[in-house]
Amino acid sequence: MAVKPVKVISIIGMMSELDKVVKLCGDSRMFHPDDAMSFYSNKQGFSPLSEKNPYSVSIQNLKSASDLAGFKLTYKKPKGFNKSDDELLKYSGDFCDKIDKLSNGKLQYKSRLEEINRTIAQVKHFTGSNLDFTEINKCRFINPTFGRLPKESYEKLNNYSENPYVLFFPCSNDDTHYWGAYFSPPDKKSETDRIFSSLYFESLEIPPIAGSPEDIIKALEDEKEEIAVKIKKSGEELKKFLDKELDTCNMYYSKLMELDSYHEIKRYVYKYNNSFILVGWIPADGEDLFTSQLDGIKSIDYSLSDGKDEIKHSPPIIMKNPPFFRLYEFYVKMYGLPCYNEIDPTTVVALTYTLFFGIMFGDVGQGLVVAIVGFLMWKLKKMEVGRILVPCGISGMIFGSIYGSVFGFEEAMNPVYKALLGIDGKLVDVMNPDTISMIIYGSVALGFITVAIIMLINIVSSIKRRDLESALFGPNGVSGFVFYVSLVVGLVLQMFMGIEVMTPVYLICLIILPLLLIYMREPLGRLVSGKKKWQPEKWGEYFVQSFFELFEMCLGYLTNTMSFLRVGAYILVHAGMMTVVFTLAEMMGGVGFYIVLVLGNALVMALEALLVAIQVLRLDYYEIFSRFYVGEGRPFNPVIAGKHRA
Repeated sequence: MAVKPVKVISIIGMMSELDKVVKLCGDSRMFHPDDAMSFYSNKQGFSPLSEKNPYSVSIQNLKSASDLAGFKLTYKKPKGFNKSDDELLKYSGDFCDKIDKLSNGKLQYKSRLEEINRTIAQVKHFTGSNLDFTEINKCRFINPTFGRLPKESYEKLNNYSENPYVLFFPCSNDDTHYWGAYFSPPDKKSETDRIFSSLYFESLEIPPIAGSPEDIIKALEDEKEEIAVKIKKSGEELKKFLDKELDTCNMYYSKLMELDSYHEIKRYVYKYNNSFILVGWIPADGEDLFTSQLDGIKSIDYSLSDGKDEIKHSPPIIMKNPPFFRLYEFYVKMYGLPCYNEIDPTTVVALTYTLFFGIMFGDVGQGLVVAIVGFLMWKLKKMEVGRILVPCGISGMIFGSIYGSVFGFEEAMNPVYKALLGIDGKLVDVMNPDTISMIIYGSVALGFITVAIIMLINIVSSIKRRDLESALFGPNGVSGFVFYVSLVVGLVLQMFMGIEVMTPVYLICLIILPLLLIYMREPLGRLVSGKKKWQPEKWGEYFVQSFFELFEMCLGYLTNTMSFLRVGAYILVHAGMMTVVFTLAEMMGGVGFYIVLVLGNALVMALEALLVAIQVLRLDYYEIFSRFYVGEGRPFNPVIAGKHRA
C-alpha cells in the first residue's frame, strides 16, 4: 500500500556537455524530465533552449512511406550506429522519394485498372446493339449522349412529349436503370442536357477507341492485361528494393527515433549564458547507477532531493505492489493515481473487489467459467479486465462451494459436505427464509466493518499528507470513527442484545462530543495546524453551513452502510434467476431441459458477471475511495529511446 520512492535530480553544466547528458538520461530509461523553473525562485537570466526538432519530419515521412508501401518499421537499439544529422536526414529523404516513386506508379496503374473495369461494366450495356461509336461520333448535325436513366425518370419523359428533341432510345436495362442514348442538334444541346440532367441522367464517357461496343471492350481488356503486367513489375521492383534496404532503413529509423527521444528532454532544458540546467525525477533505487554514469561527464554538477521533501512539486508516481495486487492497478489508474504522500489503495481494491465479487457471484461452475473466460480475454486480447476476472472467478467458486451451488444445481455439493464435514445439508442455504434475514444483516455488518476499516486507513493517510484537520476532526477521521462505531455498536448492543450501554456518559463522550468536534473541524483544524487565522470570517455563516454539512454527513453514514445491502441482494438475485432457469427447463422436458439449462446459465453468467463487476466497482469508488483517497497523482513517465511520451 505504498508508492515507490523517487528523487528529484538537478543537473547543471556547460552547454558543450548537454548532448552527453541528454543521451545518458534517455539511455537510462529512468529519467522523468520536469520544468526546471518550477524548482527555482530566482528565474532571472534563464531562457528555454527552444531548439527546433530536426527529426520529427523525417520520422513522419518514413512512417507515411511504410503505410504507403505496406511494410513495418521496427525500432531496435542502434548500438554502434553513428551518423551525422545530415546523413540521417538525407537517407530518409532519398528512401521516401524512392518509395513514393515505386508506390505511386503502382497506385496509378491500379487506379487506371479500376477506371477500365467501370468503363467495361458500362459499355457492356450497349453490346449487341450494332452501334458503331466511331461513325456516330462523326455526326456533324447531331450530338449523341450515351448513359443511363433511372426507370422512374424514364416514365416522366411523357411530360416532354411536345418537345421533339427530348427523345431517349434505350438499348438495355437492369433493375434500376435504362441504358441508352439521346440525340440533339448542336443549337439545342444545352437545353436538352439541362432537361435530362433534371431527370438524373448519368452520361457515359466513351473511350476514344474506334469500333463497336465489343471492339471497345476487347481493347480495354487488352489494356488490362498490359496494366496487370506493369503492376506486377512495380511490385517486384518495390519488393526488391525493400529486401535490399529495409534493414538499413530500420537502423536509420531507430537512430532518428532515439535522437527524437533525446530531443524530448531538451524541451525541459533552460540556458543561462553558456550553461544549462535540467531537472527530472529518478527512482530512488536507481540513484547509484544514474549518478555513477553522470560522474563520467566532466564540467557538470548535480544535486538530489527526496520526493517526500518535494511534495509541492507533485512527485510522479511509480506504483509498487505484489503480483496479485498489481492486477487491480488497472482500476486504481481509471480513478486516478495516488499522490506521493498518500496510501496506495490498490491493496484495498484487490481485497474488497475480489471478496465482494465472490460473495455476490457465488457459484462453483459459473465461477470456473468466468475465470477461464477472463484468462482467455487476457491471453488472446490482452484485456486488463480479463486478468482481474481470474481471481474474481476463483472467489466465486469458493463462495459457491459455501452456498452449495454448481451451475444452479443447489444440491450438487451435498455429497461433498457429507464426506468432508459429516453434515447432510448445505453450509448456507440461500433460499431458506431464515437464511435470507441472516444475509441481509450480514450485508449491513459487512458494510459497517468495511466503512470502519476505511476510516482507520483515512486517519493514517491524512497523517501522511499532514492533513490534521481530516485526521482528527473529519467525518472519516478520529472523531468520525468514534461517533460512527460508538453509535452502531451502542444501537446493536441496546436493541438486539439488551445490554444497556446508551448511558448519559456514553452519549456525551462517544456520540455528542465527536459530533461537536466534527461540527467545529475547520477552526480546530487550523488551530492544531498552527495557523494564525484559525477563526472563520463570519461565525454565524459558518454555524449554519456546518449544521447542514453535519446533517448531510449523518445521512451519508446511513446511506453508505445501507449501500452494502446490494451485496446480499445479489446473492438472492443469483439464486432467484437460477430458480427461474430450472423452472423453464423442467417445463420444456427432454432435450429441451438441457438446452434451456445451458442457455440459461450462459445468460445468467453474462448478465450477472457484468452487473456484479459494475456494482462492486461502484462500492469501491463511491463508498470506499470517497472516504480516504485523493487520487490526484501523475504517472512516472520516463523518456525511453524509441518511444513517445504521453
